[in-house]
Amino acid sequence: MPNRIIKALYIDDDAALGRLVQRILGRRGYQVDHVTTAEAGFTRLANGDIDVVILDHDLGTTSGLAVLEDLRAREQAPPVVYVTASTELSIAVQALKTGAVDYVVKAIGDGFEVLLVAALEQAVERARLMRAKEEAELQVRQAKDRAEMLLAEVNHRVANSLALVGSLVRMQAGAVTEPGAKAALAETQARITAIANLHRSLYTSTDVQQVDLAAYLETLVGELGNSITASGKTPIVRLDAEPVSIKTDRAVSVGMIATELVTNALKYAYPVGDGEVRVSVARSPSNQITLSVADDGIGWTGEGAAKGSGLGAKIIAAMSKSLGATLQYRSQPIGTLASITFDEQLG
Repeated sequence: MPNRIIKALYIDDDAALGRLVQRILGRRGYQVDHVTTAEAGFTRLANGDIDVVILDHDLGTTSGLAVLEDLRAREQAPPVVYVTASTELSIAVQALKTGAVDYVVKAIGDGFEVLLVAALEQAVERARLMRAKEEAELQVRQAKDRAEMLLAEVNHRVANSLALVGSLVRMQAGAVTEPGAKAALAETQARITAIANLHRSLYTSTDVQQVDLAAYLETLVGELGNSITASGKTPIVRLDAEPVSIKTDRAVSVGMIATELVTNALKYAYPVGDGEVRVSVARSPSNQITLSVADDGIGWTGEGAAKGSGLGAKIIAAMSKSLGATLQYRSQPIGTLASITFDEQLG
């Protein structure tokens, strides 16, 4: 006996059998609506409140399989228990493939009643579990969407706050006259900008766990070039990056390394006049990513004391360690080529 009244719709053109099924299931606590045509069945289903459908194969002018096809195309259709004659087992199998959850062989007697009730109870329980599963999945999706929306808002606020800090540092740099202090503030602003751009790319992305490295670096080197141009120089900074997506925390490290290497090239490669700095990102077949920064300046092999305060070198070393990479200087006829190579999947 079901714990609550289950409403069943019985579609069968046999009126006598329909009344019999109503009596059989009525004793078990079911409420059965009987209709003799598919059209009447669809009309009743449109009114709602049907937990399960009992569908006979032979409906006179049509077949139960055609009704099943129609039901399968409808959203939130109730489960269907298919009723066939004893000689129609192959049709029962076809009904199961078409969408019925169970079938019962039509017969008069206690066996038919027991099998029909068992099939109905299983069909209703299965439908209940499916609805519960769908509801749980919906709640998880909604919670995920809310979390992503909140995280995007956080990244938006962080990006705006860092942009404000960067503007304050730029104003401070404009207010000082000592060249060393002015240069240090400009480098600090570039580092802040690197992190701010990352957060900006996150709140405009649909995936906050991955960063489009090419797009991120394009914005980054563009702003580095603009900041140098604002100081009176006219460098050329070019980017050639393959489409690569990496984890957010690793993108921070790559962005900081790129910032330091490009800044060093712009500061030291061309003591007289301006030149070109080339940034490239390439991925190998083994999923290793190489970031390279090259110039055509006076050249440096990485040996000897670094120019400036050495803070940039320390930042590069720390960020390279987090990536599992080491900064390398490659020999070339003119200028400097610095690169790091790291595994895409690590970290």
